Amino acid sequence: MPAALPPAPPFTATRDRPVVTLREVAERAGVSMITVSRAINTPQQVSERTRVRVQEAVSAMGYVPNLVAGGLRSARSHVVTALVPTLTGPLFGEMVQALTDALELRGFQVMVGQVGYAHSREDELLRAIVGRRPDGIVVTGIMHSPEGRRLLAASGIPIVETWDFTDTPIDMLVGLRHEALGAAVCEHLHARGRRRLALLSGGDERAARRAQGFAAAAQRLGLRAPTVRLGKSPTTHADGREGLAALLADTPDIDAVFCSSDMLALGVLTEARVRGIAVPQQLAVMGFGDIDFAQTVSPSLSTVRIDGTRMGQTAAQWIADRADGKAVAAPVVDIGFSVIEREST
Repeated sequence: MPAALPPAPPFTATRDRPVVTLREVAERAGVSMITVSRAINTPQQVSERTRVRVQEAVSAMGYVPNLVAGGLRSARSHVVTALVPTLTGPLFGEMVQALTDALELRGFQVMVGQVGYAHSREDELLRAIVGRRPDGIVVTGIMHSPEGRRLLAASGIPIVETWDFTDTPIDMLVGLRHEALGAAVCEHLHARGRRRLALLSGGDERAARRAQGFAAAAQRLGLRAPTVRLGKSPTTHADGREGLAALLADTPDIDAVFCSSDMLALGVLTEARVRGIAVPQQLAVMGFGDIDFAQTVSPSLSTVRIDGTRMGQTAAQWIADRADGKAVAAPVVDIGFSVIEREST
């Protein structure tokens, strides 16, 4: 058995960390650079013992082989990759469009990937993307797996995390605090006389933090604990109809529902209409996202707006500047959110 490799040093969220090189992997594994190359590209040419040792070093250091330009970091791809959880709904479309338009003016093209809401799928896609060396990667959220964070931190590629917030980003971040958003919605409903609240939510991590903020604010305001129903992400109109039916079966006297997406809220409005429940007289409905139909549906939907255009333009500016060798003076920005009151509340 080969001797155990020493523990890898912890990866820190720093924008100055250089890319992990083939030489560093070879030194860690105690073999030559050509042996590392063979173990990765033609593993049948090395012994199983050597292959395992090299793979352990690769995994420990977060090394990803450069699949383009023979490992030359001076090569520019003029491609930026944007990763979003889903392409089936319009929630992330505004940010992607603004990112695409702003980067096109700087000579870049954007490739969009769908990662879903599972870390394992994100990690697999990240490894393929990092190996092709785009000039920047824009990711949705901050709750990446340890493997995903290691890949991004070791890549040497400008990274922008979006739609979320942390004080310790991998590199750069433009997003919002979801706990504060949930609390603001609860306070909005409370200010309009609602006292028996419910929450209908998808199961992703950002929605869960909005739910936590909503529940904490209800407790602070002296309200009973909101009735909560969690489902899958992404959410659908049908989920909203089924969700309201389940909430009413559990707690018939609810007078307000906060939904984790506008599509869920539309389903709630439909189910309320079918049941003869007047909105907002008997039931207030609040969505999230401010997508196109929110203003034109009847009754018009109260919701929370996120400035996706600013988010995309900011990410584009940072990546283009970094590609040109310029420093980003303030690489962490909280863009906040706006509670939009319409007829449904």
